[in-house]
Amino acid sequence: MRNRLLAKKQQLDELRPFPTSALQRLKDDFAIEWTYNSNSIEGNTLSLRETRVVLQDGLTIGGKSLREHFETHNHHKAIAWLEELVKPNHKLLSRDILHLHAMVMQSIDDEFKGRFRNGRVRITGANFIPPNPLKIAELIDELVQWVNQNPQNLDPIGLAAVFHHRFVWIHPFFDGNGRTARLAMNIILLSKGYPPAIILKVDRAKYYESLNLANTGKWDKLMLLMAQAAERSLDIYLSSLGGNNEDFLPLSELAKEPRMPYGQEYLSLMARQGKIEAFKEGRVWYSSKEAVHRYLNT
Repeated sequence: MRNRLLAKKQQLDELRPFPTSALQRLKDDFAIEWTYNSNSIEGNTLSLRETRVVLQDGLTIGGKSLREHFETHNHHKAIAWLEELVKPNHKLLSRDILHLHAMVMQSIDDEFKGRFRNGRVRITGANFIPPNPLKIAELIDELVQWVNQNPQNLDPIGLAAVFHHRFVWIHPFFDGNGRTARLAMNIILLSKGYPPAIILKVDRAKYYESLNLANTGKWDKLMLLMAQAAERSLDIYLSSLGGNNEDFLPLSELAKEPRMPYGQEYLSLMARQGKIEAFKEGRVWYSSKEAVHRYLNT
């Protein structure tokens, strides 16, 4: 899967420079989808359609809280700031993290926006206790230094996954940790020319499980989740910018294609395990005949 992602990244690089109008439409769509999914993971109840209405039309949604509207606008603005910040090979800084958090928590918790927590916290459902608040600044500085030095020579996706896990373990803020972590990890990907990786709302349970497993030294599920998120974004960018002409179909339809050797259930298993090129929209996996044949020929 790693080799497959590297090949797609190279294919995307060969399409540069991207058409300006097509790239901007893609970024706009991604920003809305990213905002919706990241906020939904944290309990925001705005739907994707409602998120789009709030951001594009400037309207408020009846029956939704003021906080949910602030979360939507704040996250969207944070993405715009992040995209302006990140240049090729940008070095992550502790102040980047603090600024992202300040934007995420604007008008929600003005007392502690952009400030590390000064008290202990417990996380419901987690299998760890975050460190003493007196250690947070040092731990974040160490994490940032580790990312920039990358002593294990991890690829950008692996580096982003380990950063994300360690950040969540440090849990540097009273609130807004998850959204800030998912924004900050994309600084790593964007600085290396990858599109942003979006953790989907439908993968929320799998996402939390993978983080808990990583706390025990079991990294496979988190690495796979990150790789699948990155591949989904690469596929969307390639398709939108003219680099991929394959027809991606729901697995239920793909299984009915002539001379397809696998049924829907086995295709679904291979998609979830990352063995074939596939991405998820909502709860539906998509792949292509070409992806299956490439798997057969490996």
